[in-house]
Amino acid sequence: MSELSRVVEALLFLSPDPVAPSDLAEAAGCDDDELAAALAELDREYAPGARGLQLKRVAGGVALATDPLAEEAARRLLAKPRTPPLTPAQAETLAIVAYLQPVSRPEITRIRGVAAESATSTLEERGFIEEAGRSQFGAILYRTTDLFLKLFGLDSTKALPSVADWDPTPEEEGELRDRLLRAGEQRVADAPRPA
Repeated sequence: MSELSRVVEALLFLSPDPVAPSDLAEAAGCDDDELAAALAELDREYAPGARGLQLKRVAGGVALATDPLAEEAARRLLAKPRTPPLTPAQAETLAIVAYLQPVSRPEITRIRGVAAESATSTLEERGFIEEAGRSQFGAILYRTTDLFLKLFGLDSTKALPSVADWDPTPEEEGELRDRLLRAGEQRVADAPRPA
């Protein structure tokens, strides 16, 4: 393995988060082409199934990750609880934010048909979503974070699975948003009233 590849490998080992290629090149003191060659060499060294580690590209950066084969053994060794799973309300809210971002809490509430304050607060506390400005009406807008991308193994939100295997036009997106809002409103209207 080349000296530069060893340096890049060490930098990735030291970093708990994915490292942007530009940051890797700057830290290693090399240009983009040299870095690309070093990463290609590491890709060969860490080909899936070849070692206990893999080179991953997530959240716009590069990271070393353990081979999924070692997951159970790592759990036993570390005996550390994993991140608690998302509740159904949190998962619904996160999906709405991921696909419609930036989106406001009132919009999320209208789509889900139930209050979204608790779910959005928890997702924000856990670092999955963050504020992304304000709507024209003053409501806080939310978007997903790099932690969301990292935990879901995505390079960007463009890598999200397609909702319906089609690339909607702006008109289709507006129509989908309206349909989701109407469905949420209908859900509220159909909910049993407390006695």
